Amino acid sequence: MRPVLIAALSLGLASPAFADPDHADWAATLEAAKGQTVYWNAWGGDARTNAFIEWVGDQTEARYGVRVEQVKLSDTAEAVNRVIAEKAAGRDSGGSVDLIWINGPNFLSMKSQGLLYGPFADELPNARYLDLSEGSAAVTDFTVPVEGFESAWRLARFVLVYDSARTTPPATMAGLADWAAANPGRLTHPAVSNFMGSTFLKQALIELTPDPAILQQPATDENFDAATAPFWDWYETLRPNLWRGGETFPENQSVQQQMLNDGEVEFGVSFDPAAAASAIAEGLLPETARVHVPEGGSIGNISFVAIPFNAANREGAEVVANFLLEPATQAHQQNIEVLGSFSVLDPSKLGPAEQALFAALPSSPALPALEDLGPTLLEPHASWMSRLVEVWTERYTK
Repeated sequence: MRPVLIAALSLGLASPAFADPDHADWAATLEAAKGQTVYWNAWGGDARTNAFIEWVGDQTEARYGVRVEQVKLSDTAEAVNRVIAEKAAGRDSGGSVDLIWINGPNFLSMKSQGLLYGPFADELPNARYLDLSEGSAAVTDFTVPVEGFESAWRLARFVLVYDSARTTPPATMAGLADWAAANPGRLTHPAVSNFMGSTFLKQALIELTPDPAILQQPATDENFDAATAPFWDWYETLRPNLWRGGETFPENQSVQQQMLNDGEVEFGVSFDPAAAASAIAEGLLPETARVHVPEGGSIGNISFVAIPFNAANREGAEVVANFLLEPATQAHQQNIEVLGSFSVLDPSKLGPAEQALFAALPSSPALPALEDLGPTLLEPHASWMSRLVEVWTERYTK
């Protein structure tokens, strides 16, 4: 069979023909995907991410005949519950969810219940650009082995966003309690039902717990109280000095960023090291906005996409997942004028032409170098986030 040549993106890089033994299978996937519409269920709370997904759909439709429709979610659990309901109803094919942006507890839930198609991710042609060695970020999701049931697409690191002309952040999360006491009402975090709110709590938990290694094991009745006791002491001190006395919280990070820009609070939060640079480029934050990583590093993970077991357009979903891993796509995504998310690709696996795409990207005084972010802290086992949010809600929700 003749090699299938992938057309060049407008970014200027053509992917080579695939010479691996499974090329015939991938050619069949491309053929089956033509004309499919992939319903990509993804958090819809960020306009730049939504625009990037729309761009992905334009590209895959032009190149492969695969359309993408984003189903915008406020919570990934919405899509998970839909798949659960379809399985309970015996709908083992023709499902309504083709691709899902997923991480952590939701991945654990779907994987453990047999709700995912796969393994497929390691067999994607562009998976060759990833570090898939044991222990790498691309093969573990919140300590849960990926095992090919989801595919990487963007890198995330927890950062605080602030205006350097107005304030200087404390070095640590622990120091936020003293900062808030000296600046009452000027600090908040997103609602903990939102992943950025729960990540704010987890970042503090990792720093404050006596033995961070315990967080890599499942949370249990036996280990939870001891591991979280210093965290709850810290939060009890912090809460009265939060915005509106810690009685209410912004819905998500985008709302909090607007509050930062309006001068209502002094910090935003993001999982994107390019958050300040991107917001400056959009005119959403002043030129003096910067990102801060707590001393000792911050939580980092990879965002993945997965395909439900009953996806109606599985081949199209695989094509989209593979397209997300193209070096040209990853470079476009990392552009601070587009999305600004750091690439998930292993630089050592890129050739000179591919590396040149990243070297040519625009920079900004507000954009940190990867080495400036400090160590990447491992995500706790997914059960810690679930239990932490549950206990927080019991304590602080009337």
